[in-house]
Amino acid sequence: MATQAFNNPALEQGFTETWLKAFQAFQNLDLGGMAPPTGTADATPLRFANEKLMKIQQDYVREASELWNQTLQDNPQLADRRFKGDAWGKNPMAAFTAAVYLLNARTMMSMAEAAEGDAKTRNRVRFAVEQWLAASAPSNFLAFNAEAQQKAIATQGESLAKGVKNMLQDMRQGHVSMTDESLFEVGRNVATTEGAVVFENELFQLIEYKPLTAKVHERPFLLVPPCINKFYILDLQPENSLIRYAVSQGMRTFVVSWRNPDQTLAQKTWDDYIEDAAIQAIHTVQDITGAKQINALGFCVGGTILTTALAVLAARGEKPVSAVTLLTTLVDFTDTGILDVFIDEAMVKFREMQMGKGGMLKGQDLATTFSFLRPNDLVWNYVVGNYLKGETPPPFDLLYWNSDSTNLPGPFYAWYLRNTYLENNLVKPGKAKVCGQKVDLGKLDMPFYIYGSREDHIVPIGGAYASTQTIPGKKRFMMGASGHIAGVINPPAAKKRSHWVRNDGKFPASVDEWIAGAQETPGSWWDDWAAWLKSHAGKQIAAPKDYGKPRSKYKASEPAPGSYVKAKA
Repeated sequence: MATQAFNNPALEQGFTETWLKAFQAFQNLDLGGMAPPTGTADATPLRFANEKLMKIQQDYVREASELWNQTLQDNPQLADRRFKGDAWGKNPMAAFTAAVYLLNARTMMSMAEAAEGDAKTRNRVRFAVEQWLAASAPSNFLAFNAEAQQKAIATQGESLAKGVKNMLQDMRQGHVSMTDESLFEVGRNVATTEGAVVFENELFQLIEYKPLTAKVHERPFLLVPPCINKFYILDLQPENSLIRYAVSQGMRTFVVSWRNPDQTLAQKTWDDYIEDAAIQAIHTVQDITGAKQINALGFCVGGTILTTALAVLAARGEKPVSAVTLLTTLVDFTDTGILDVFIDEAMVKFREMQMGKGGMLKGQDLATTFSFLRPNDLVWNYVVGNYLKGETPPPFDLLYWNSDSTNLPGPFYAWYLRNTYLENNLVKPGKAKVCGQKVDLGKLDMPFYIYGSREDHIVPIGGAYASTQTIPGKKRFMMGASGHIAGVINPPAAKKRSHWVRNDGKFPASVDEWIAGAQETPGSWWDDWAAWLKSHAGKQIAAPKDYGKPRSKYKASEPAPGSYVKAKA
């Protein structure tokens, strides 16, 4: 009889009408308020092929029937990790609620995949559906979360009291805690590689690190991290610090530590960051070391800034950098992955009107957007643990760094949005004008080491690989396993993950073709990169005994990691 209840034409018709109405509502969502309205109402209306709808409908009715029949005999089996605790399996109502949610979630995502329309609209609907499903999970609500209820009973309400305390604390600090932030301090147990600040201006401090070898390569090494994060992602702990690793390889190492902007920098532009930061840092390292050429690395947006600066210098007839490393960097913004759902002409105009002439993009707004790219892992997981269960998240240096957000000057941000994500002007020779020069990446004929992470959701592997089609000189492309951060921060001693490389010097048009001819090697890619960097670093000379340049303006002013990195957004 239970099965017959689902074999009802009226029920099937109601199913179709209900889900279609839900999806038409999703078409005009503003992505949960994380971005301003983006004009999706003018996009191509969603359509659904009848045969796809019929298949989804039949699958739903069949699975609902199976679920009902299974529930009459035993509690449903829940594979989703949000419902893996014993309390879910032992509570019939909770198990059934979770199982129905998972069935509806699969159906909604099937509808999202079946929708027909222009690509951007389909991606936005898919993203909106994912956000709604993540937020509406029964595990997020005390009334439905069997584990939280069980813990409240076992602790006689103490877990709920701690949860309220945690929530009030997070409200005061302005973000959901992902780790116990009280256990970390920049300069004490993160960002501890020994060094000193040898130059600063209003945009950045330049840090030089103490050599760990008796000799160093004659070409110094400059790292340009992203200005949307703190630089110490490259120097979390001694055992996983890319900065310390570079120093241990005999590189005289410098890093740009960006200032966390306040209202005094609200007028700063992309040109300012290129001229007065990236180019200034390059010339300062040259002045300090006396080197005619240096080597440089750019990470994420830092790579975009570095590449733009080198193009400006090339237009001026300068070539101060011998070899370049780009880590998870977009230069060609054709493939920007999930971030594309936020970008269109209306959104960029909104930001230009809002802050294009001055203003500040708050660091927490940017951090929240990035967290919602992985809502279950980086948002709701902590809502449940911190508030419903009253738990204190365990100490984790990476998540401490992730919560240490940075602001961005509005004019800088507005230029970046239009000229990269929206119009992709950097790869169009002469289209973008920076610091009075027309940008032409075709003039960057120095060797490049280009790295991309296979599961990166911020810089998709195809987007990272696209640089090989734009940069004209000799290149080496490396693909690492994992994502935007874990793929990069993968020291050899950990013996984790894998990397892929091709030694035939071929760079086909698509990354899939490249991968098809690549060879997988277990472990970190760092040693491969170090060997490449050494081949472009020149002969070895005696390591300097002092920071900066004796008897000059480039003297150690304070120990690393400096004061700029400690400023909170």
